[in-house]
Amino acid sequence: MDLNRIIQALKGTIDPKLRIAAENELNQSYKIINFAPSLLRIIVSDHVEFPVRQAAAIYLKNMVTQYWPDREPPPGEAIFPFNIHENDRQQIRDNIVEGIIRSPDLVRVQLTMCLRAIIKYDFPGHWPAVVDKIDYYLQSQSSGSWLGSLLCLYQLVKTYEYKKAEEREPLIAAMQIFLPRIQQQIMQLLPDSSHYSVLLQKQILKIFYALVQYALPLQLVNHQTMTAWMEIFRTVIDRTVPPETMQIDEDDRPELVWWKCKKWALHIVARLFERYGSPGNVTKEYFEFSEFFLKTYAVGIQQVLLKILDQYRQKEYIAPRVLQQAFNYLNQGVVHSVTWKQMKPHIQNISEDVIFSVMCYKDEDEELWQEDPYEYIRMKFDIFEDYASPTTAAQTLLYTAAKKRKEVLPKMMAFCYQILTDPNFDPRKKDGALHVIGSLADILLKKSLFKDQMELLLQNHVFPLLLSNLGYLRARSCWVLHAFSSLKFHNELNLRNAVELAKKSLIEDKEMPVKVEAALALQSLISNQTQAKEYMKPHVRPIMQELLHIVRETENDDVTNVIQKMICEYSQEVASIAVDMTQHLAEIFGKVLQSDEYEEVEDKTVMAMGILHTIDTILTVVEDHKEVTQQLENICLRIIDLVLQKHVIEFYEEILSLAYSLTCHGISSQMWQLLGILYEVFQQDCFEYFTDMMPLLHNYVTIDTDTLLSNPKHLEILFTMCRKVLCGDAGEDAECHAAKLLEVIILQCKGRGIDQCIPLFVQLVLERLTRGVKTSELRTMCLQVAIAALYYNPDLLLHTLERIQLPHNPGPITVQFINQWMNDTDCFLGHHDRKMCIIGLSILLELQNRPPAVDAVVGQIVPSILFLFLGLKQVCATRQLGNREDRSKAEKTDMEENEEISSDEEEVNVTAQAVQANSGRGEGEEDDDDDWDEEVLEETALEGFSTPLDLDSSVDEYQFFTHALLAVQTRDAAWYQLLMAPLSEDQRRTLQEVYTLAEHRRTVAEAKKKIEQQGGFTFENKGVLSAFNFGTMPSNN
Repeated sequence: MDLNRIIQALKGTIDPKLRIAAENELNQSYKIINFAPSLLRIIVSDHVEFPVRQAAAIYLKNMVTQYWPDREPPPGEAIFPFNIHENDRQQIRDNIVEGIIRSPDLVRVQLTMCLRAIIKYDFPGHWPAVVDKIDYYLQSQSSGSWLGSLLCLYQLVKTYEYKKAEEREPLIAAMQIFLPRIQQQIMQLLPDSSHYSVLLQKQILKIFYALVQYALPLQLVNHQTMTAWMEIFRTVIDRTVPPETMQIDEDDRPELVWWKCKKWALHIVARLFERYGSPGNVTKEYFEFSEFFLKTYAVGIQQVLLKILDQYRQKEYIAPRVLQQAFNYLNQGVVHSVTWKQMKPHIQNISEDVIFSVMCYKDEDEELWQEDPYEYIRMKFDIFEDYASPTTAAQTLLYTAAKKRKEVLPKMMAFCYQILTDPNFDPRKKDGALHVIGSLADILLKKSLFKDQMELLLQNHVFPLLLSNLGYLRARSCWVLHAFSSLKFHNELNLRNAVELAKKSLIEDKEMPVKVEAALALQSLISNQTQAKEYMKPHVRPIMQELLHIVRETENDDVTNVIQKMICEYSQEVASIAVDMTQHLAEIFGKVLQSDEYEEVEDKTVMAMGILHTIDTILTVVEDHKEVTQQLENICLRIIDLVLQKHVIEFYEEILSLAYSLTCHGISSQMWQLLGILYEVFQQDCFEYFTDMMPLLHNYVTIDTDTLLSNPKHLEILFTMCRKVLCGDAGEDAECHAAKLLEVIILQCKGRGIDQCIPLFVQLVLERLTRGVKTSELRTMCLQVAIAALYYNPDLLLHTLERIQLPHNPGPITVQFINQWMNDTDCFLGHHDRKMCIIGLSILLELQNRPPAVDAVVGQIVPSILFLFLGLKQVCATRQLGNREDRSKAEKTDMEENEEISSDEEEVNVTAQAVQANSGRGEGEEDDDDDWDEEVLEETALEGFSTPLDLDSSVDEYQFFTHALLAVQTRDAAWYQLLMAPLSEDQRRTLQEVYTLAEHRRTVAEAKKKIEQQGGFTFENKGVLSAFNFGTMPSNN
């Protein structure tokens, strides 16, 4: 390959004027042998301009991630897709580690991603030598090669980070070499606090964390090894950060390598304690380690963390993530007596001076509120911010301490009361006090000592602050109302005040963060307090309008959820404003979808999805108001059109759900036009969304069958879709749905003249059965289409079977079909499928012009039917049991929880007993809930797509079968004898039960008919007729 030509093309990709030509040049060259290794040579060359090296690194990363592994051709194609040639792969393997060591950071990042992909596919099989190569550079005398080789080792460990213990053997073998090596290296580096040394230390800690965070390899870390590592972590956490770092701006300090190194050491010890070091909280393989950890390390590490918190108390700078991880570690320590004993003398200072301080409103909060209130809202509601936030970790530590250790809560509440009752206290501290109390609401509402005081707290301290001139205090007060929304109010006036103040804050407050908190508080009060719901009934319209305004402005997903819940609470009131609301939501959705940054901002996708769910909820609420639904249909169709035009496939599921909701009670001409549009779209966008389309397609067939059959195009579209799914590679779940749709069409249109469709449907499903079928679900679903055709018109099906010619199957396929059906009768599950199979077999046994294939299986027909009836009996029994269990669960009352442990006790005692009690059950004995055979439970997923056979007034399978068998007995005694001959005594008794039940069901059905005519039940006790002649059966009845 001509290197200069590639360099020129890469340079062209950076210049907007030359980009298209340059990209075309590269696209024509990348498949040529030696292209990928040439890119690597350009990347590591110091003689090439840096932007070109960077472009080459990105191109190589994309090539490696896409084309490294060998790939099979797609189904039905002979040509293998392109992948990097083995010679090129070997050249890259030989040189990439050196490339990473020699490259500058911005290029190195891309190369390490290449290395991860290569290790994933090639280690250990094709590339065991990577271990020796990394080891060689780690042992090098030149420290310049250490960082690159540690980054390579990190990629190796990251590849196995989340794998199960039994899949990590290649990594464990490699780490037998590397773990002692990096331990020795970091111990040598610890005395040196220079930037490069600490950077190396940080990388070693990241390797250790990736090695242990998901599974602790005990074969690598014995007590002696772990003790050496724990001393390393303790040293890193405890050492002082160079004083010159204080010159750096505070916002930039967390990114300094010294703080990052501390963060990783803390990350490791907190993870070890949480996952492997807490007896009673660990799986059995770590039990011994957990006891050793708690006894040997837990207190020593905690001592250093208490020192860090004390530094924070003394107003020394501590990086936020270091503080957060320190809280996480102490949170584990609260429940163990050995660590609690050490923490207990300090817990009041920690609570009042550290945790409280972290939970107060701060300068940076004020700055963000003033500069960008919408960003302030986003930060406060972002779960990823919570994950790394010291405030959330402080809150969790305080909650655990207050819940588990009885001395903590009273002292902390006294501290907060003092702040709230003194008018001269700093308002930011009042915010902190309310933050603390709201965080502990769950506990306070369950403690008899406190729960009766909470109403007074709201009345005296929260209601007045809702009128404060400080926005953050009004927002915090709303947040506290939300936290205590389930409080049992003794004074109705206080409840009314709470709701009125929340509504006032929502509608009248000028500060958006206050409005958002008020929205959440108001909805929570309405959901938890029946009276609150009544108070707000007259104000539903202005409340909803304000909520829509907030969503439009902030695009906050939590407020979208509030709207959804409010719609459910006030369904009648919402019906009158549904059109305005939906119009509003549609405008917000359009604005979000067409905004420039939509592509990059994940929050916007979540929020837009929330809007579509909310509109769907409105449609459900107004489904009985036909004139409202008609107006909503036009708005929803515009949304559907926008999503389809812009091909925003992440919303296809939601718009199909909207279309489904619009077609549940009737289908307008506009909605019939949508069927054609969807057909065009799904031709392009493939059929991976077919299962999402299925509820809508089912409506087209079952809700408006007259229109379906009035235009042949409609059935043609549905059949073409099913054919494309069943002949393509959409996967067996989608194929099951396609077969189900064909079955629904046949059953829905019985007697409606679709005879011409039956041969097409049957041929399609039977052809599918000749290709590999992995699941019994797809096999039975395809058979069921043919069984439905048998029910539709037996002669037509048998004639079709005689005429169909399948590939690789010479001659008619009646025999194969009947045999396959008989083999698979035990695979029909759920109520509908079993019923369908029973009806089909009943038709088969009653046929007068039987094909020889039916005669050949005579001994299997009635036993198969009886087996299916047993299955139906189990389904009914399970449903009844489920109903009983639901009732008993509902009757259980909530006991007041009291999880405190006295000061010097170990929570582990309780937990360990619970573990032992649980382990008293035999292995494999889980809770009863998990023990049910799934095949017996409820309906199969596809049974939700109902057919006329699933109606109460439809054919009864018990009567259908007994009627068929009686007809055969009367008409053809010899055939009847052949059918009955193979039955055992048990089967004959089952048959008698089936007949008894059939007779009972007939009686009940007749009685139901009479009630319609007479207005009252009249039961006739006719007794049970012994209509069957069982031949040799004993006559003891």
